[in-house]
Formats: sequence, C-alpha cells, structure tokens
Amino acid sequence: MKKRILSVALVAVMALSLALTGCGGDKKSGGDDGDKAESKGKKVGVAMPTQSSERWIKDGKNMKEKLEKLGYEVDLQYAEDDVQAQVSQIENMIATGANCLVVASIDSSALVNVLKQAKDAEIPVIAYDRLLMDTDAVSYYASFDNKGVGTAIANYIVEKADLENAAEPQTIEFFMGSPDDNNAVLLHEGVMEVLQPYLDNGKLVCKSGRTSFEDTCILRWSQETAQQNCENYLSGFYADEDLDIACSAFDGFAYGIKAALEGAGYTDANWPLITGQDAEVMAVKNITSGKQTMSIFKDTGLLADKCVTMVEAVLEGTDPEINDTETYDNGKLVVPSYLCTPVAVDKDNYQEVIVDSGYYTEDEIKNAE
Repeated sequence: MKKRILSVALVAVMALSLALTGCGGDKKSGGDDGDKAESKGKKVGVAMPTQSSERWIKDGKNMKEKLEKLGYEVDLQYAEDDVQAQVSQIENMIATGANCLVVASIDSSALVNVLKQAKDAEIPVIAYDRLLMDTDAVSYYASFDNKGVGTAIANYIVEKADLENAAEPQTIEFFMGSPDDNNAVLLHEGVMEVLQPYLDNGKLVCKSGRTSFEDTCILRWSQETAQQNCENYLSGFYADEDLDIACSAFDGFAYGIKAALEGAGYTDANWPLITGQDAEVMAVKNITSGKQTMSIFKDTGLLADKCVTMVEAVLEGTDPEINDTETYDNGKLVVPSYLCTPVAVDKDNYQEVIVDSGYYTEDEIKNAE
C-alpha cells in the first residue's frame, strides 16, 4: 500500500514537471510571436491599396503587429492598385469569418456592393486614411486632417517663397492627388484656400492655367503621370522662364518632378521649391540633398495606434475615441472620425522630427534608393 502511494505521488510530480516544461517550451518556441497576446478568437481583415508606396507597407506592418499583440488574428492583404483585386480580397475576408474590416481603399466607389455584404453580415468597417464614400456600411474613420495637409503645404510655400514681401511674381504649377480619393479633394481645398489670394493678386502665376482639382488631379497617385505632366509644363510654358514652385501633393509626384527638371537641365542655381506628402525615406534623402524642399510627415505608427483602438472598441463593445463628427460626409452619413495632426518637415527640422523620434535612422536616409 505504501509503495502504491509513493508511485502515485511520483507520477503526479512527473506530470507537473512535464506540464511546466511544456508551458516553458511553448513560450520559448514562439520566437517573434512572443509579444502576441493570447488569442481572443476574433479575426480582423486589413485591406491595403498597394505596396508600391513605402507608407502603405509601414501602415500594414504597424497595424498587423499592434492587432496581434492584442490577441487578434490578422488577415493583411495588398491589392497593388487593382480595384477588382481589392474587392475580391474583401469578399474573401467576409467569407472566411472576419469580425471587423479595416479598409484603405483604392477606389471606394467600387467597394459599395462588397461593403454592403459586410454590413449585411454585421461586420463593422473602419475606413483607414481614405474615406469610404457613398456607403452606410462604414462605422468609423481614422486619418490625418487631410484639408490640414493641404493647408500646411500651402502655408509652407507662402513662408518659404516670402509671398507677402516678394517684389516679383513667382511661377507655380500644381500636382494634386487621385480623383477617386476624397483625401485628395480635401487637400486641394486646403491648398487653394491659402494660395488662391496670391494667384488673384498676381504674386503667384500659374502659366499653364491649371489650378482646379479637375485639371491638376493625377489618377492613382501616379509618379509617371506627374513626371509627364511636369515635362509638358516645362516644354510648353517654361522654355524662356524658370518654374519657381512645384506644389506637389505626394512624395511620389516629387520624384517624377525631380526627374523632369533634371531632364530639362535645371541645376541647384534655378532648382524650384518642391513640396510633398508622406515623408518617405527617399523624400527625406532628397530633402537633405536639396532636391525636394519639404514633405508632410504623417506618423503611421500613431495612425495605426488610433485605428487599432477603434478596432478593439468595436470588437469589445465600447466606444472608440473620436475627435471629429462634422467634417467627413461620405454622401450617406457623416462618419465619426479620429484625425491625427500632420507636420511639415524640411532640412531644418527633419533631424528632430524624423530621426530623433526613431522613425528613420540616418543610415536609412543615407542609403535610401
């Protein structure tokens, strides 16, 4: 009887030891997944537009990491600017049991039907950085102040070109965002609200005459189209006079403008002021070398944080943090939004804003290609 008691005790000790070893082994074998929280059994579909722009890669990576740390399964998909591919990806997310969708659209008008499927399935949808238009299926919107981005670009031009005190008119051409992106419309509004008075009083001269959104928008934010437009402006309107300012809504446009200027023989002596948006690492490198004047820094880590808190709130039945309930009317409803603040970055403050914050290292900027 005594032997039997000892045997049972020994088995119990061995079982406890194995259990403890097993727990330790699972934790160790997790590797990079060690920071993930225990699964909550809920799945989030994240639909991003493209990997051709660095900012969307960072957005997707940040979103996935932060959601997984909260214990959610994440299905992250990039559609490479193929509208139908994005529709199919979202359909698949719905079919495979997503409990929430985060959508940065390519063309939101093409998503109306698939978003209705999400609503019918009672799946909440959060618009990420690009407002989803003409649908009542969107619950919340996380973005930057897009009109504020345009205002920041224009105010920078006013200050750096010293338009208040300039003795001579300065020439300007506009390169605005995609017509299927509501953010681009708001950005143009912000730009023109500030710069239109200077166009009216002659301190700014747009020799092409193209200042309206319809005349300056560039489909799918195409760098190649921006370069072609700039080449056409330079050959058609600036053969005998320099272009002073290129008001560009995107870093990718600035790269195309840079190529067009180099092809036209511009040098440091007559290089124009060039704006941008997103503070991509190549843009920051160009800023340090004088080939781009400024960019709008949009901290995608901060934006991802705000969107993730929205996702967590809707999945756990609480109210997310909102700071705008008036601006973003998508044609069906005013979408409750959280708007982050954009920051203008140039040669004078990139170190403080970009490097000191850890967003990029000096080596990343120096070695950008």
